[in-house]
Amino acid sequence: MHKILSSLSIMTILLTNIAYGAIMEGGITKNGEFSGNQVIDSTTSEPVSNATVTLPMLQYKTYTDKNGTFHLGTKINGDTIMSVEKDGYRPYSITINEDSVNKPLIVGIEKSNATDISLENNLLHLGDNNYSKGSANSGDFKVNGSGPIYTKTFKISTTDARKNYYLVIGSIIGIDTIIARSMGQNRIRNSYSSPPEIFLNGEKIAEIHINGDGQKIKLPFPHIKRNQENNITIKTGKNMTQSAYTDYDDIELINLSIVSE
Repeated sequence: MHKILSSLSIMTILLTNIAYGAIMEGGITKNGEFSGNQVIDSTTSEPVSNATVTLPMLQYKTYTDKNGTFHLGTKINGDTIMSVEKDGYRPYSITINEDSVNKPLIVGIEKSNATDISLENNLLHLGDNNYSKGSANSGDFKVNGSGPIYTKTFKISTTDARKNYYLVIGSIIGIDTIIARSMGQNRIRNSYSSPPEIFLNGEKIAEIHINGDGQKIKLPFPHIKRNQENNITIKTGKNMTQSAYTDYDDIELINLSIVSE
């Protein structure tokens, strides 16, 4: 599908704010006073050293120093995903652009739990690579499409009925649904796509209608298999105005995990 996404309008489902000195932690913002880019522990506010900060679409990587500070020494044009990883912490990602990097980025990352399951930390491109090379966000896609469907198997050794289990998608871009268009996330006027669909063990449990960061999808407890293999499947949408052939919507996403709360 042809895509003309606004470079300023990728929004997060949890309204993550990239304001001056804002601390970004899974959609929650706090006031900060640091004047540069920094990664901190979201609970203690202590700096996190030797965290890996990557811009996978630009093939750029750097690390935080002993004060948790880091510098993005590459030019950013349009929306791109920034991912932060550190042993003992949940992977975190956020969509940034040339305007947001002109302000201090103070990123709060959360310590992982023993029950967390990492499904995929690499950048995934779902779709058929059929999008206009002249469209605004075609330059954002740096990974070849692996087809319209992604499936991952995982096992939960124990299930506690008092806990909720979630699929967390760190960041996702490229969705061209009607809702995404109405929110200003693209400028397409003559076509639109169906939303990506999420399946747990063959049962559809959710649709994703907007682009954003830190999207959490609750896994219905009755569909979770205890001490057995479970399957999460993500299917990208289709161009709903194309009838001559199947035109899959091209999307990219990163940092997929299963967490319990």
